[in-house]
Amino acid sequence: MGNAASAAETRRPAAQVTIAKASEARFVQGRRAFFTYRDLGVTEATAGRMRAQITAARAGMVEPTGWHWHECESQFIYVLSGWIDLEFDGSGLVRLEAGDSAMIPGGLKHQEVATSDDFELLEVSNPARMETVACEAPSGRN
Repeated sequence: MGNAASAAETRRPAAQVTIAKASEARFVQGRRAFFTYRDLGVTEATAGRMRAQITAARAGMVEPTGWHWHECESQFIYVLSGWIDLEFDGSGLVRLEAGDSAMIPGGLKHQEVATSDDFELLEVSNPARMETVACEAPSGRN
């Protein structure tokens, strides 16, 4: 038992502590021009194993993004304010409101349909690099 405790004490974490203060917000380029993206420093702290950012609407989105999927293991979203309408292959249209969340597996076809003007969410993906691939709508969808 002593050996396990001493090994745990000397093991270094695979990531670094990172602090993202709202007063020092760092905005980055994102996938969509109608959203703003605030980087939370997680990509650098995890050497690219994870990304976390705040995504917010510049104004309410009224045109769907078009069907797409992401090259990643998973994408987790948690709505902080407002709402977003999402459409998923296999489950249809869903509205997520403040306090709601969704875990979207990589490769799942989906599209953003609309947002409120005050829409804001926390988005976490692994790995950090998450490519967006446009695709055809699922059968029977637009």
